[in-house]
Amino acid sequence: MRAAVLFDMDGVLIDSGAHHRDAWVAMLAEAGVTPPPDFWRITIGRPSEEAVELLLERRLPEGETRRLAQRKHEHYARLVRRGLRPIAGVRAFVEALARAEVPRAVGTSAARYDAERLLAELGLRRHFEVVVTADDVRCGKPDPEVYLRAAEALAVEPTACLVFEDSLVGVRAARAAGMRAIGVTSAHSEAELVEAGAERAIADFVGLPWPP
Repeated sequence: MRAAVLFDMDGVLIDSGAHHRDAWVAMLAEAGVTPPPDFWRITIGRPSEEAVELLLERRLPEGETRRLAQRKHEHYARLVRRGLRPIAGVRAFVEALARAEVPRAVGTSAARYDAERLLAELGLRRHFEVVVTADDVRCGKPDPEVYLRAAEALAVEPTACLVFEDSLVGVRAARAAGMRAIGVTSAHSEAELVEAGAERAIADFVGLPWPP
């Protein structure tokens, strides 16, 4: 059975956590909300519109949810102009997969525009045959749709896929899709990721062999 490797984007391919946290803080400040400690854990791996209501702890009219999610996006876009970095070792690992002709895809909760632009800016986009974004699915993580669509686009069985994820909802999405998962500890501890269903966790991709 042909194996494939699927990657989340933020926190797995791109070290973007600080920009996302600062963007949420700016949006919440505009809404008159002081976020609790570790508030950002709620947002990891989730579409922005879903995270808005979780952070505000109440249901909102659909238009208001979209407006606040868009404000967060605008703050993030402003912060990203300061520059982003790939997760350590990930470029070499992805290039090694490409040389070995291992099918590769990205499954992210980011919008299509952001995913395409950020991956291209870091020189990673050309290494992925498939990129599935929030614009391509009806249900966000922990629903498995994003990873099932990626496997289908690669013409690979879900059970032959290995997913790298930094979020608990992302690990659960991978496991719900019938895939293996390895956690990346850019947002959660190894214990948290393993409890969510990851078989183990790594800090980064430096020196990571294939198969891992």
